[in-house]
Amino acid sequence: MTPPPTRSPRLLLLTAVVLAAVGALLLALPSGRETSSSAPAPPAQRAAPLPTPSKTGVTPRRSPVGVPSEASTGSAPARQATASALPPHGEGAAGDRAIQQALEEAWPADLPAADERQLLEAGRALLRADATGIGREQWPALFTDTAQAVAPAFATSRFRVQAAIARQDGGPDRAVVHLVWAGADRGGTYTDNRITDLHFTRTSSPKKGASAWKPQPRT
Repeated sequence: MTPPPTRSPRLLLLTAVVLAAVGALLLALPSGRETSSSAPAPPAQRAAPLPTPSKTGVTPRRSPVGVPSEASTGSAPARQATASALPPHGEGAAGDRAIQQALEEAWPADLPAADERQLLEAGRALLRADATGIGREQWPALFTDTAQAVAPAFATSRFRVQAAIARQDGGPDRAVVHLVWAGADRGGTYTDNRITDLHFTRTSSPKKGASAWKPQPRT
């Protein structure tokens, strides 16, 4: 009887190596479930920033003639001089003279004395009318019946113009009155060193006894 053929140890070893390699390759391949779960998640949507409340807790509102309660646009010399001359908050009338002097030195006069006096008088009165409501009837074109009914934003007793200058604004028939002022709002919050610029144009034929300068509303 013929004995069964013996297997070669080398063949068995080669077979074992091939099977081990195939098993390792199958283990290395990710399954469909793992592939889908490992996909990067979409980036989270960024939340919109919350609005910042104002100092007084209410949203600022534009006044009838557009006089802002804080610093507004103006000529560079006036802004720089005002920023450098403003005394600490709460110093009171003691610091007004220094602001006035700094403005005049930084922005030399360029208007006739008569025009400058008219502009300063009109600018102060217009700012007071807009802030406190007193004298709005002088400018019916700026303060309509609706605007007249709007409650003043600042108390009359605590309103004060700290300093003011009037200068040309791009030509001899255009001018700007730069004012630094203080006041207490309806909530009782008192703030000084406020800055407002009011723009004027020269009228072609002013009425007798009236100012030769017409205030321009803000757009």
